[in-house]
Amino acid sequence: QVQLVESGGKLVQPGGSLTLSCAASGFRAELYTIGWFRQAAGKEREPLSCIKGSESITYYADAVKGRFTISRDNAKNTVYLQMNSLKPEDTAVYYCATPPIWSNCDALGMNPQSYDYYGRGTQVTVSE
Repeated sequence: QVQLVESGGKLVQPGGSLTLSCAASGFRAELYTIGWFRQAAGKEREPLSCIKGSESITYYADAVKGRFTISRDNAKNTVYLQMNSLKPEDTAVYYCATPPIWSNCDALGMNPQSYDYYGRGTQVTVSE
């Protein structure tokens, strides 16, 4: 059974850093694309970043490029999202997800509707 569990979200001050974790079970995450999305209150789900399979191809949306870094620990079957220079507009529920194995890790591939399995999310709040 495919399962994704996010953790690490909390209240952080503007300019601060935070690392989110996405623990996968029921499949080998290193063989699949894993993506991170976020959804702020009243807004649509927004793609952020993904990492693909054994090639470790990565993609970042413009909104987070240069501030966020995606990585993977294959031994722990876990994907991370390191977030730096956080802004109040980064406040949202953050989700990790995985699409079908043939999906690309790029702007087109990060259509939220293309992803089959989502975790339950973790809340990140950036505020004084």
